Formats: sequence, C-alpha cells, structure tokens
Amino acid sequence: MAEPLLELRNLRKTYGAVVVTDDVNLSVYPGELHAVIGPNGAGKTTLIHQISGLVSSDSGQVLFDGEDITYLPMHERVRRGLARSFQITSILPAFSALDNVALAVQARSGSSFRFFGNAAKERTLNEAAMECLNVVGIGPRAPVPAGLLSHGEKRQLELAIGLATRPKLLLLDEPLAGTGHEESLRVVETLQKLKSRITIVLIEHDMDAVFSLADRVSVLVYGRVIATDTPEHIRANEEVRAAYLGEEESL
Repeated sequence: MAEPLLELRNLRKTYGAVVVTDDVNLSVYPGELHAVIGPNGAGKTTLIHQISGLVSSDSGQVLFDGEDITYLPMHERVRRGLARSFQITSILPAFSALDNVALAVQARSGSSFRFFGNAAKERTLNEAAMECLNVVGIGPRAPVPAGLLSHGEKRQLELAIGLATRPKLLLLDEPLAGTGHEESLRVVETLQKLKSRITIVLIEHDMDAVFSLADRVSVLVYGRVIATDTPEHIRANEEVRAAYLGEEESL
C-alpha cells in the first residue's frame, strides 16, 4: 500500500477541562476521498482546524506528504499543498466569482496583495481562474459578484478557490451545509468529478452524500476515532450504529 499523504498521530486539543480531540490517529491515502462523520460536538471541525493549521494542537503530530507540519502556520501548509474550505462560506462578496478565484491563483504564485485590485486583469490569472470555475461547474457565473450567487454556487466557488491553490489534498468542512436539494446534487456531482483528480478529506452530515462519495469513512465520537472502514462496513458496524448512525433516520 502507498504511504499516507496525510497522517495524524495522537492528535489532541483541549480547551480548559474540555477535551475536543482525544489522541486522534488517522491516515489518508493518495487519491482517496476520506469522510469524517460523527454527532454534533464530536470535534470534527476542530480536527480540520488542527490539520489546516488554524488551531494549534496540544500534542501529537500532523504529517503531510512525508513531512512533519505540526508547527507550521496555515499559509506554509497551503504552500505545501494543503487547502481547505470553511463550514461557513468565506468569499469576497463584492468581487466577481472570477476575481475571487484569480486572487487565489495570485496568492499561489506568490504575488503580493498590494496588487489586489489588478489581480483579475491579468490574463494568465483569469485563464487559470476560469479553468477552476469550469471544473466546478459555474464558469458561466464568472462575472457575477460573489455575493449575488446562490448558496450552492457559493459553495462551488469555494471549491474553485481551493483548487486554484493546486492542492495535493483538499479539506472540506460541510460543503453541503445550507444547500437545497438541487444545489446539493450539483455539489455532490462536482465532488464526484474532483475525486479522480485530488485527495479529499470531507466532513459532512448528509449521510447519503457521504456513503455515495467516500472511499473510506472515519467516525469521530467524543473526540476519538471509534472506527475507520469502507462505507459498507461502517454501515454494518454495531458500535458505530449505536454511537451515531442509529440516530440517522435516513439509514
């Protein structure tokens, strides 16, 4: 088997007496879509924060592409190919969809944000940005101010912004949150296409989406991973059903 692209070793985070992630061990292999599921308050978003560098860990290690990045700041992790989207959409609403992605392309190239206003005027930036928008299915919406996009389109825009950094691994925190049925289908379709191009770690509460997309699933409960397996085996796992899946009426 290939070496893990991302490996978490005994990762732990506490806030006072509250243990949020508790000695988490997790391996994500190149080319897989690895879903992390669990009840509210299980520590899923904190875990993504620890992986991305937004939150420092109290102990443990984050290994990425063979390198220990535990103490690297977020922007250095992005430079190494680790990108993420947020649970709450994070875009520049007054700028067009194209501008938002072009700025991410500019950041990837190392250009200074002193040229912020001119980023979208650069032909090479625009071409790269349009490619990302087309991949996620919103190319025709390129000139539209991001704030006027539908919620689902904003989620797709976030995916495009993530892709613009040319990541080796993309961390997605509930990309279907707040989307309607049709929008959810479009986002899932986009993720199906991205699976063949990039390694993805997905946090998501929509179990239909998780089990249709994931190659493997890890279940986080009270900050601990209680199981990691294929979707079929996770469905059949009695401990998982008792701790989480049994609460999901759809299953």
